[in-house]
Order: sequence, then structure tokens, then C-alpha cells
Amino acid sequence: MNSKAFTCMQYAQKALLFLCVFSFASIAQAQKKQPKTKPVTVIKAAGDTSAPKTVTITSAFKPFLKNAAKVNFSAATPVIDSSRIPVNYQVPSQNLFFSYQPVAIKPLALAVDSGYEWTNHQYIKLGAGNFSSYYAEAGFSFGDGKHSITNIKGNFLTTTGHLFAQQANKWGLDVLSIFNSGTDHEWTTHAFYNTQTQYLYGFQPATIPYTKDDLLRQYNTVGFDIGMRNKMANAFGITYHPQFSFVRIANNLEANGYDVVLKLPVNKSFGKIYAFDLGLTADMSTASVPVISNSVELRNNLYYLNPSIQFNTPNVKVNAGIQPSWDNKSFSMLPNFTAEAKLSDASLMFQAGWVGYFQKNTFRSLVAFNPWIGSLASLKNTRIREQYVGVQGAAGDHLTFAGRFSLLNLNDQPLFVNDPGDGKTFIVAFEPEMKAIRVHGELGYTVQEKFSFLAAATYTSYNSLSVNAKPWGLLPLEATGTAKYKLLKDLQLKADVFLWDGAAYQDKSLQSFKSGAVADLNFGAEFTVIPRLNLWLQMNNLLNSNYQRWNQYPVLGFNVLGGVVYSFK
Repeated sequence: MNSKAFTCMQYAQKALLFLCVFSFASIAQAQKKQPKTKPVTVIKAAGDTSAPKTVTITSAFKPFLKNAAKVNFSAATPVIDSSRIPVNYQVPSQNLFFSYQPVAIKPLALAVDSGYEWTNHQYIKLGAGNFSSYYAEAGFSFGDGKHSITNIKGNFLTTTGHLFAQQANKWGLDVLSIFNSGTDHEWTTHAFYNTQTQYLYGFQPATIPYTKDDLLRQYNTVGFDIGMRNKMANAFGITYHPQFSFVRIANNLEANGYDVVLKLPVNKSFGKIYAFDLGLTADMSTASVPVISNSVELRNNLYYLNPSIQFNTPNVKVNAGIQPSWDNKSFSMLPNFTAEAKLSDASLMFQAGWVGYFQKNTFRSLVAFNPWIGSLASLKNTRIREQYVGVQGAAGDHLTFAGRFSLLNLNDQPLFVNDPGDGKTFIVAFEPEMKAIRVHGELGYTVQEKFSFLAAATYTSYNSLSVNAKPWGLLPLEATGTAKYKLLKDLQLKADVFLWDGAAYQDKSLQSFKSGAVADLNFGAEFTVIPRLNLWLQMNNLLNSNYQRWNQYPVLGFNVLGGVVYSFK
């Protein structure tokens, strides 16, 4: 080995030694900086041994977003259109209860909504007040509302005044049921019973030594009626509604009366405009009046037909017919002509007619009109012929009104005259013929269920009496009014007013007089304490006037009643 080779080997050894020292120093330094960790064994996957491919794209395009352009809105002046656009619509009235309708409403059958659940309601009302007044009333309902409905109502009232025998009480029971037989017919049944006890305290002079038993008058009335009707016209366009009723009344003096009424009305329609109406009525009454030795039987029978032809359109209704009648075997032919015309652009309807009809006078109806009548000597029916013109309509959404002017001819009108003795009873006198002029008006205002007002007035001028000097016991002027106001959700107020001009009467010396005018004001309120319990208050005769509707019979003064009402389902 020469010197040159030896020198190269030395240089290589030194370089190798330098690299070893440098490597060990680097490893030591790295171990100081890194934390000690557990060794992890990593299995390397076989990599892609192919050479990497690189694509270089060179472009001068630079992407950027354009500025959004804003839309500027400028208001333009609208073009004025002078032409009038016809808009036909009708705003429904806000009234929930219509006291008077300009057009008659014909009920139609309505399918019961199966989603509605019928609920029966019951209530009990109790109260007491001055004049030893006690009041009780109860009502109950049964049925499912689809196949049958039954309402039962009972009431009781007793009062005692300051005068001798000025005492009265009454109680009654009333049951009304409606049944559906299938889908075509509806049956209605009504049964009732009531008792009215009173005393003839209006005798003069007051020093007559009567006992209460001598003055007692007690009337017991029982009756029922039943009717059936088809809810929709049959295949021949015929509707019918037969009715039958029976009533018996009796008092403690063994006087009694029976009333039997049968009605068979039938209507046949010819299309939507024309119809033929035919009705048969048989009204039979008897009364048994006791006398000194035996009783007297009084009969009062009335039969009549009412055939008529009807013309019905939305704006015009005409009824033309006659009424042949047999009143206690006395034949009469009465007219039956009526017409109604409605203005198409207004809720206004004009009426005119020439009609004839009977007012049936029975023992029961006379006692209901004047409870102080004495024994009956006869029974006659009042025949009335009336010619009238009238108007009926509505103004706005709340106001309704009606008016009628009539000329009447009356035959056998009952009048009431004090008996010439002590005057405590009235003699019923039938006036053979008299005439009358009558003006009648009605006004109603309703605002939903919050407020309602209804007033009516009737003025009648009786003249041309053939036998009696005056229309004894008949009022020439009557006016009534009632208002209901729901002040709060749980507070309801009610006010009533009764006004009339006094009737003519006759004293013991057969001199004629006239009673004074009367104003009777009443006020009531009802307040809900809890959902089912209400308190009620009723005040009558606020002016504390001892007026007389019937001569020698003053009424009670200021009377107040109060109590509770409990309702439940």
C-alpha cells in the first residue's frame, strides 16, 4: 500500500467517526425534547409504487361575485274610475230573536246533527216576599232530542192582602211531549192541571157579615190535547195537521164545563206558487150551572169550514176563501180574503184584508177573562167581521215595527156588569150588535242577546151598541212594554210597564161611571252567584197604586219577591 492510499483511508476513517459522533448527539438531544411514550407498533400498508402524477393549470381567469342590483319602487298615481260597480249583497241582521217577521216563516224538517249531544236541563226556583207571598217553580226535561222530548213544569203562588178575604193561591202542572214516528210524522201531546183558589172580597158595603167560606171560589181545570203532522209534503204535495183537545173545568159550587175541539186542516200545493187549503173545525162546549132546585145545562157548539186558494210569491201573497159556519144551528157565511205585498228594495210589507171569524165563549174562557163572574144564564159565541189595512217591516238591523187600522162589526160580544146586590160578582151580558174602530201598533228593538225592547198599544173605540149603554168591562186603551238588558255577564235586568184607560161600569143605582187610568210598573233582576245558582228579585206595582181592573176589586200595593234559582243537568 502506497502513501497516497494510506492517506485517503485516514481521511475516510475520520469522516466516519465524525458522522457517528454527530448522529449520537442528535439522538440524545431529541430524546430530551420528546416525552416518553409507549412504543406503538405500526404496520405500514403497501404503498403505491407508481410515480406520482402532477397536473399544472395555468389560467388568467380570476373568479369574483358581481354587485347585486337594487330595485327601486316608485309609487304611481292610480287611474280614477268614475264608473259605479254594482255589488249586491245582504248583511245578516244581528238580531237573534225576531219578535215580528216581515215575511211569514214556514217550518221545514231539519236533520238532527249527529255530532251534537242533546242535554236535558232542570231547574228549581223558590222565593218569598211581602203580603205573605210564597212562590215555587220547577222544570224538568227528558228525551234524546231526536226521537222524543218531554218538558214538565210545575208552579205555586200564594198571596194575602190587607182586606178581608183578599187572599188567593194557585198551582199547576204542565207536561208537553213531542215524539217522532219514523222520519215523516211528528206527534205532540200536552196535558195540564191547575187549581185557582180565591175569595170574592169586592162586596159593598164592607160591613156585610160574610164568612170566608161564603166567598170562596175554587176552580179546578184539567185537560189534554194531541196532534199529528207530516213534517214534509207527501208525494201528492199534501200536508195535514189533525188536532184533538179536551178540557174540563169545575168550581166548588158544582158548576162545571166541558170543551171538545177537533181540527182537520189539509193543504195541497200545486207547484211553488199555488196551493189549496181546506180545514174542518168542530168546537163543542157544555156548561152545567146550579140553580136553587136543580142545574141548567148550557150548550154551545160551533162548526165551520174554511176552503181557500193561496197565491204565494216572494213579494206577494194572496189568500181568497170563505168560511161557512154553523153557530148553534145558525148559519153564517164569513169572508176570508187577505193580501200581503212586500217592496223588493225595502224590508216593508203592506197588508189588507176582509175576514170573518168567531171568538168562542165558554165557561173556562169567561172565567179566565174575568174571574169574578157569577152564574151564567146563556152561552153565545162572538161573531166578528173585520176590514183592515196594515204595514209591517224592519228598519236597519235592530228595529222592527207593525201597525194596523181595523173596522169591526161584533155580534154577541160579552160585557160584564156588577150585580145590583153587593156587587161582588159580575153578570155576563151578551151585546147583540156593536161596532168598533181599532188601531194597533207594535215596536221592537233588539241588539243580539244584550238588549231587547218590545212595546204594543191598542186603542178601540166601541160604538153603535144596540142594547147596552156602554161597553161594560172592556178597556178602550191598552199599552204594554217590556225591556231586558244584560248589564254584566252574570247580571240581567228586566222591566215591564202596563198602561190602560179605565173601563166603563155601572153602580147599584144603574148610573154609568168610568174607572181611572192605570200605570203599573214592574222591575226584576237575576244575578249568577255560582255557575248553577242564581239570585232573583221581582218588584211589582212600583207606584204602590191600589187600582181596579174590575170595579170594587182593588189590587195589592207594592209587592216584592226574591229568592234563588238552582239549575242542573
